[in-house]
Amino acid sequence: MSASDYRYNARTHVGLRRKVNEDAVLALPDQAIWVVSDGMGGHEAGDFASGLIADTIAAIPEGLDPAARMQALRDAIARAHDMITREADSRGRGVIGATVAALMMANGHFVALWAGDSRIYRLRGGRIEMLTKDHSAVAVFVEAGTMTWDEAEQHPHSNAITRAVGVGETVELDKVRGETEKGDRFLLCSDGLTKYATFGMLEKALGEMPIETVTDHLVSVALSGGGADNISVIVVDVL
Repeated sequence: MSASDYRYNARTHVGLRRKVNEDAVLALPDQAIWVVSDGMGGHEAGDFASGLIADTIAAIPEGLDPAARMQALRDAIARAHDMITREADSRGRGVIGATVAALMMANGHFVALWAGDSRIYRLRGGRIEMLTKDHSAVAVFVEAGTMTWDEAEQHPHSNAITRAVGVGETVELDKVRGETEKGDRFLLCSDGLTKYATFGMLEKALGEMPIETVTDHLVSVALSGGGADNISVIVVDVL
């Protein structure tokens, strides 16, 4: 595994209505780790939380074998959780937290870890698949089959997340893993994109656009839809 096994493009945008970008994106191509985090708690809180998650993961030492790297990724998120909760206590204010969606690859496999409603998708053979499942109040409707994820994004309670880094005693991460194939394209994004981009729109853009322009295009989709939230996008191609 080396950085030459992948190509990626990352972009984050404050959007049209927020003054501060509370999202954070991180790319560690030499370690095949990519992360999107969406902060909650307002200016000087949400951006602190998402930035701390990114900074803590960025400090993972290089040269670890895949199993050790995976454990280091989990440990980094757990450390960030503890630091965020301590900071919230010291400020004596409401909840400070952030979502996290992290993708790691090694030896023809991927692992996705997440908490919250930032998402990871995979495009394979022209078909898109959502690898993560939102930790949100409306996810129960999707799981019950009464609503699609696209419909859930338009629900009035779509922003109510049930799990985040910095919230609760310990951080609960879900995990999914699988094999990678040459030509796979992964998308990590915050809900500032998925509020406006349906599965069909994502599938079309990821299937048709080159790595150099696809992230700009996806950001423009969110902006043209209203850009009410911060927008973060990472696209990773398996070569």
